[in-house]
Amino acid sequence: MSLDYTSLLLAVGFSAACLSLTLFGMWLTARSEKFLLTWAISLVFVVGDIFVYDAYIDMPGRLLGIATLAFLLLGFSTMLGAAYQFRTGGSPVPRTVLGSAISLAVTLPPMALGYDGLGFMFENAFAALLLFATAVEYWKGRDEAPALTIGITALYSATAASFALCAMVLALDGKLVLGHAPSNWAEELSLIIVIASMTGIGALSLALNQGRLARHHRHNALTDPLTGLLNRRALFDLHGDAPVGAFTAVVVFDLDNFKAINDEFGHAAGDEVLRVFARELASNRRPADVAARMGGEEFALVLKRTLPETVEATAEAIRAAFAAHRIETETGSLICTVSAGFAFGTKEGLGFDKVLNAADKALYDAKRGGRNRVTASPFRRAS
Repeated sequence: MSLDYTSLLLAVGFSAACLSLTLFGMWLTARSEKFLLTWAISLVFVVGDIFVYDAYIDMPGRLLGIATLAFLLLGFSTMLGAAYQFRTGGSPVPRTVLGSAISLAVTLPPMALGYDGLGFMFENAFAALLLFATAVEYWKGRDEAPALTIGITALYSATAASFALCAMVLALDGKLVLGHAPSNWAEELSLIIVIASMTGIGALSLALNQGRLARHHRHNALTDPLTGLLNRRALFDLHGDAPVGAFTAVVVFDLDNFKAINDEFGHAAGDEVLRVFARELASNRRPADVAARMGGEEFALVLKRTLPETVEATAEAIRAAFAAHRIETETGSLICTVSAGFAFGTKEGLGFDKVLNAADKALYDAKRGGRNRVTASPFRRAS
């Protein structure tokens, strides 16, 4: 082996170690992104492989050969698990265990029996397969951030191709026993590709994760944590600046006697009542309708391209379904009702806050009229 090859090898190890530390640091600041920890662990295996392989170059032997194969394939299998965890949020363990079990079961016996050439051939082949599988995971998740994930897919694929090339060169050479580390042009080319790809994958993945965290923070800022519906801020971000036309309606719901429920059954029961109503609201709306919790026990529903009869029927369906729901709590079962009021915009377009106020007035008319009912704004239009 030349000094240049050894330098390249150590450069890969140094790059992998730095990236692993960076990922671990990011995980410490964002514990919910568990794939960062899994990915960091996979790179620890890769770093271990680099140092063991460097020792194998100087002193070839079966134990070091087995160790270098094991470290690399465990690292790439864990990397596959991390990619799956990133895409789905699921556990990385099944893919990591499956990838490790199959690849090690095939590659370790030849190395243990002294057929190191065959062992390295299988190692490169399985490394290529695991990296291609990792690329596929990112390809499947490309909708999240197409440019970044396609870039990561391409770099993993290029790295996989370099390992496949190493396996092919060894196969063409036909030596089952080498007695030393593989030494050919494909090995050196593979190291260069790995260094370039690792740098690119690290940069793109960090950008991808930062974008995910930013979207996560924005989602939290616009979502009511108790019910999962949009919050008041999100509703006004969507509709606050746009004029409300004659075929757009706003329905405001308010749970009846909610304070009494909190006083009698406790706040935990009150929270469950709010969640139950939120589910009824979400399940009875059309895909294009927007539901939000305005605060406390007040909710809103915005319906576009609709008619008064449709809005009244929708609100009535929600009211009836909720009133028929017996809610089980730790302190007993209860039944709660809801009142609603709705209003439309105008042909000329009306401010969202004015339509909301008109729906609020209709809601209070429903409350004064005995609760557990739906009331329309006068002429079913905001004034």
